[in-house]
Amino acid sequence: MTAPTARYPMSEFEFVAFIAALMAVNALGVDLMLPALADIGRDLAIVTANDRQWIVTAYIFGFGIGQIFYGPLADRFGRKPVVVVALLCFVAAAVFAAHSASFAALLGARVLQGLTSASSRVLSVAIVRDRFSGRQMARTLSVAQMIFFVFPILAPTLGSAVLAFGPWRLIFYALGAYTLVVFVWALTRFAETLPQARRVPISLAAMRQSYRLTLTDRFSIGYAVSSALTFGGIVAFVSSSQQIFVDEFHAGGKFTILFAVCAFSMGCAAFANSRLVERLGMRMISQSAVFGLIALSLVHVAIIASGHETLVTYIVFQALSMTCIALCGSNFGAMAMERVGHIAGTASSVQGFISSVGAVVVAAGIGQSYDGTTLPLALGYLGIGVVALALILWIEGGRLFQARAGA
Repeated sequence: MTAPTARYPMSEFEFVAFIAALMAVNALGVDLMLPALADIGRDLAIVTANDRQWIVTAYIFGFGIGQIFYGPLADRFGRKPVVVVALLCFVAAAVFAAHSASFAALLGARVLQGLTSASSRVLSVAIVRDRFSGRQMARTLSVAQMIFFVFPILAPTLGSAVLAFGPWRLIFYALGAYTLVVFVWALTRFAETLPQARRVPISLAAMRQSYRLTLTDRFSIGYAVSSALTFGGIVAFVSSSQQIFVDEFHAGGKFTILFAVCAFSMGCAAFANSRLVERLGMRMISQSAVFGLIALSLVHVAIIASGHETLVTYIVFQALSMTCIALCGSNFGAMAMERVGHIAGTASSVQGFISSVGAVVVAAGIGQSYDGTTLPLALGYLGIGVVALALILWIEGGRLFQARAGA
């Protein structure tokens, strides 16, 4: 563990905790209101059950769009001013959501929440990249994600606890209050990680050059699309989880516990990755996870098709699939940044835009296919695994399980 210095007053422990808390703004923005989806549907007259999924996907859509702007701003003005302003704007968007009088207004507020929370993803990756690279970057992101995954585990339970004290609107006030705490932390403790000498003026020529480099580098674009696929699997599960647990398995009373089991598996995977990545490498772990996802999905589809799907089999296969997806996540992100680290802010924006908007497309395709069974989700995971494997073969020139320098 590194000690605080004049340049970085945070110790490594506090730094990782801060990054996790920053990332958690987004996690809570997605998961905190899941127990309230049925209440929101009744209060705002949402007739079709599948339409409630748009409360999640609208947020992710805004999250993806917003990322395209934060990178150039962070590369020009530094990380700290951008993140503190964005956090304040997120608080305002949360208040707007709490006062929504119609489904359309709520969706608009959710898009705004996504637009402002996009800073958490772009800036967290760029800040870590400012200080670390290669396997050390992947290890740091994995540790942060391990802490970050505690929030999806607890979020539905916290949301249910908030609902015990008031209507669903109170959840958005709680979300704003948490973000305000992170804002104060950033304002008082976080030190700028981008020196003046490395800042890039905002110009069309510079942006065009950075975007071209990010979009034409095979590793950057390939692993960004791979991240979109795996992130889409997570969003599909989150957006349809309330319907699956409540409507299909009639386990509404255990929803928060069952959801936590699946999220906990991702936390365990992130912890394992943080311990193993420097020894085994990002490619060995992520590629093994992709093969694991394909194998699990094939078996799961067969079980569903044979009529033997139960709540137990669903939980087991969902948790194992989420484990594989988590083992891909931070490694794909780190590998996407391998050759564009010198433009980390802009590269993170472009890659985040691709992964988030792509995830919305993937999640909408899977989630809107929900037919009262878990088959669309299992088939979706199978497709994610197969396409991700094809992308990896293209990115790596047909070579699998071969580590590169530092990876």
